[in-house]
Amino acid sequence: MSIAVHKTRPEQPPMLPAFAHMQRFWDPQLDSWNVKILPGEYYVTRGEEAVSTVLGSCISACVRDPVRKVGGMNHFMLPEDVSTGSNNWLDPAIGLATRYGSYAMESLINDLLKLGATRERLEIKVFGGGRVLSGMTDVGARNIEFVRSYLKLESYRIVAEDLGGTQPRKVVYFPASGRVKLRRLRPVENRIISHHEQLYLASIGKQTAGGDVELFD
Repeated sequence: MSIAVHKTRPEQPPMLPAFAHMQRFWDPQLDSWNVKILPGEYYVTRGEEAVSTVLGSCISACVRDPVRKVGGMNHFMLPEDVSTGSNNWLDPAIGLATRYGSYAMESLINDLLKLGATRERLEIKVFGGGRVLSGMTDVGARNIEFVRSYLKLESYRIVAEDLGGTQPRKVVYFPASGRVKLRRLRPVENRIISHHEQLYLASIGKQTAGGDVELFD
């Protein structure tokens, strides 16, 4: 006669004060506490937990310092480039919206540095940038171009990536170990994600420089 063994759910690891507003839940499939982030958000932790998101044409960078055991994930989407001439994502003259990816990367990395991480030790993995917005400029390809250019410009090394393609992805990151679980989503999920991203892209375009970005639910 076999006896079922139930693992004790661990206590939630302490949240850093800056992220106390984030929603965390117990995920029995992952056997871990999990924080889900949306476009325009990022999360940093020094605990044993997961950070997850769903990506269409957006990009997520998973960054950690394996020595200090601190890490986090962001989720950003650059708007379609409406400038004329050369396409320079890092040109401040283009405006805040097209620099949103830079802001997302800098916010995540700076928070890790405040916790004792060093730039030389950062382990960076990047995901997303799919072509899921039909009938539009390939936003995903532009996002891939941006993140690669940004990391090269800042002398960071990408240790793993899964970029491009036509399917959205679900990404689960475990900052303490650096492990990533990735799943490509079905066409019906693709349509839902595409719709949400179009709404999000429109909301970014309506913002003036220095304004807040409205997130979708």
